[in-house]
Amino acid sequence: MDSIQSELPFLKSLLKALAAQFGDRCEVVLHDLTKGYESTIVAIENGRVTGRKVGDPGSNLGLEVLRGTVTDGDRYNYVTQTKDGKMLRSTTIYLKNDEGQVIGALCINFDLSEFLAAENAIRYFTRDLFEQEVKEAFVSDVNELLDFLLQESQQEIGKPVSMMTKEDKRRAIGFLDKKGAFLVKKAGDKICKFFGISKYTLYNLLEEARKGLD
Repeated sequence: MDSIQSELPFLKSLLKALAAQFGDRCEVVLHDLTKGYESTIVAIENGRVTGRKVGDPGSNLGLEVLRGTVTDGDRYNYVTQTKDGKMLRSTTIYLKNDEGQVIGALCINFDLSEFLAAENAIRYFTRDLFEQEVKEAFVSDVNELLDFLLQESQQEIGKPVSMMTKEDKRRAIGFLDKKGAFLVKKAGDKICKFFGISKYTLYNLLEEARKGLD
């Protein structure tokens, strides 16, 4: 590439293609950095994003490259903000001539503002979701509900039934009582079988649990 002007028709077509691909929230800008810095923009699509037009100047990043402060100035997918508060995700690549000198820049600025607003709206409904997680069993058979509660009681104690002491079982039965398991018809039979105890033992442990012997 000898100059930006010599490739201007192709570069303008490239700008239009990028803008069409990503929509009207995507500004695409072509700078000719061989011109005075007060007027580097030679082509722009969707300039409403930053409020700029052909004939306007480049940004501070271009100055750093031209000054030599930054030797490899290409930047990808970085976040910037316009003076009116729009949040942009941007990419800037610098164009060089055959001698390796920087002669221009192609910049893409995508306005994230509406996406961030949508994200905030979604977060409003999902905030603290996992901190407030409640386990709820949706079943079609009450026996499945009892199975769920029995597994919950085992997790509450933190050990399998085979390793539970009498005290552990009392606590587990107290847990089931608080969860309403005994409101289910014939729940006692299933609970006895699960813990390997008799009905007599079950009702004794239940009575102790209800007296608050923790």
